[in-house]
Order: sequence, then structure tokens, then C-alpha cells
Amino acid sequence: MFAAEYEPALESTDRRRSPRAPVSLDAKIGRGGLDRTLCRVVDLSEHGARLQTYSALKAGTRIWLTLPGVGQVIANVVWADDFLAGCQFEKPLKRDVFDGFLVKN
Repeated sequence: MFAAEYEPALESTDRRRSPRAPVSLDAKIGRGGLDRTLCRVVDLSEHGARLQTYSALKAGTRIWLTLPGVGQVIANVVWADDFLAGCQFEKPLKRDVFDGFLVKN
């Protein structure tokens, strides 16, 4: 029989680079006027968003997300599970733009 002592690794409570906030925003996925589909942004940070979609997305997909009052932002789908997906923006939202969403909700 073997015996060993170990020290558990400390787990980070949050891997995000910036805080996220719950929101409820109608948005669209698609480039220009092509292949646009509706979605809802259910939480948002300067670096990304969690989306509730009406059609399944795939991890690793690059999307164009149209946010109200901002326009199109390019995002990469990091994870997807049925009709929920997490995406990371290629360019973070400006702090004042992000703060504007918090005031509205």
C-alpha cells in the first residue's frame, strides 16, 4: 500500500479578466445584412458576453455580434451548450461603453 502527503492546489474563484454584469439585451449575430439571427445577451463584460441563442453555435466559431448602441463587434465563441454560448471580444469594449450598459439595466 502506498501513502503520500499532498497539498491541494488553490483554485481561483474567477478566471475572468474583468467583472461581468447581468444584462438583458436584444442583439443580432451575422455580418452586415447577411445571415442575421436574433440572440439575447444575458451577461456582459468588457472582454466578452454570454449569449442565449435561437440557433446553436459552435465553440471556435468567429461571429459578428451587433450590440445596441455599439454596432458590430467581432467575437470568438469560447464555449457553447445547446442555446447558450460564451464569447470573447477580439477588441474589448471601451469602459464607458460597458458602463453605459450597466446604467440602462
